[in-house]
Amino acid sequence: MQRFMMEKLIAWKADPQRKPLLLKGVRQVGKTTLLLEFGKKYFSGVHYLNFEKEPQIASIFEPDLVPTRILSDLAFFLEKPIRPGEDLVIFDEIQEAPRALTSLKYFREECPNLHLCAAGSLLGLSLGSSSFPVGKVDFETLRPMSFEEFLTAQNDKSLPYFKNITSNSAIPSAVHEHLLQELKHYFVVGGLPEAVSTYCQHKGDITEAFSLVRKKQSDLLLSYYADIAKHAGKVNAMHINRVFQSVPAQMSHAQDGSIRRFKFKGVVPGISHYDRLAGAIDWLEATGMILKIPIVESALVPFQAYAKENCFKLLVFDVGMLGLMTSLSPKAILDGDYGSYKGYFVENFVAQELLLRTTPLLYSWQEGNAEIEFLLEIGGKAVPVEVKSGTLTKAKSLQSFREKYRPPLQIILSSKRLNIGNKNAVQYCPLYFTDRFFGKPNPTRR
Repeated sequence: MQRFMMEKLIAWKADPQRKPLLLKGVRQVGKTTLLLEFGKKYFSGVHYLNFEKEPQIASIFEPDLVPTRILSDLAFFLEKPIRPGEDLVIFDEIQEAPRALTSLKYFREECPNLHLCAAGSLLGLSLGSSSFPVGKVDFETLRPMSFEEFLTAQNDKSLPYFKNITSNSAIPSAVHEHLLQELKHYFVVGGLPEAVSTYCQHKGDITEAFSLVRKKQSDLLLSYYADIAKHAGKVNAMHINRVFQSVPAQMSHAQDGSIRRFKFKGVVPGISHYDRLAGAIDWLEATGMILKIPIVESALVPFQAYAKENCFKLLVFDVGMLGLMTSLSPKAILDGDYGSYKGYFVENFVAQELLLRTTPLLYSWQEGNAEIEFLLEIGGKAVPVEVKSGTLTKAKSLQSFREKYRPPLQIILSSKRLNIGNKNAVQYCPLYFTDRFFGKPNPTRR
């Protein structure tokens, strides 16, 4: 399936100043498949090493971290030569081999012509380690497939409208209704490649397709719980599991308006304060299993200056997994009978789409009874993003925000069929165009 991250990988390959690339992302988000496809298409040879599947490889890095010797020993292990400048080397599940992670620094310094990519599903847990090669690697984060990638996987008939969208595009009624229906399908399936592939293979019988998707998602959820049990320790695993399960449960309490701040009381018996759950929340965020959205009471820039450590929303990393974890049936989603579910589903979806195109950190604004789902910094100014699950686009909170902060631009995303355009500094856009509306993905390498 086509992933837009491929464009970034191609740009990285061509960059003469490139560093070894670290590709982060949750398990089963498609990192390995993407890197292998990248190697097959754009390199003469590909050398794949998985430190979880073949732990003996880690011993190659024990004597020293000299790149020439390591490459020689790896070539002996693989029984084929490694040609810097022509081949791609992939270190998968690199978090299982700390010395290999440290070696990236020396590959950058002593073997800069080698195209070296490393990936890991729990890599976020290793980034604070003293062995981490600070400043010597490029980063990318592979997230679940976007709505446009979901349509691309199906070769959907609406794709030309995505390719040719402009700031003044008019959306035909038939296209609008089709995309709203596909968006509901995406809410069921989500963006994990195995779930999307299952859906595409069986979509001729939509009932069977969604049943098989839910089974696949259940299997994936069990693999995430297995990761927690394996890597977090017995007591920590219990806390992490409870926090992870509590995220969709608390989200579902949102009746009207946006998702409220995450509450700590009741998540783990006997614990009611942030400091006792901070480690579990940090673990889940580091692995990419939750999305953490700080809540600020002021929209002055920089937002971080007005964020409190214990005041934030927590969302699930994939809207399809959110449906599974809230036990919301595919039929309920397709019928539009969300009840209290509709708003938070839409907000979770928008967060996923925004994180593909904007900075790695989103903010939310809540002041008194007014609330804005997301704040973006554009040109040094605070830009509010209001999310509406239905067709109503008149927003009292947005009016309060406008009167207090006079933003240069306000953005409203809704299910309404609106021509994309700017009216009196208010930019309207249908939900399904969120990803495209915010333009080309910003580079995240550093």
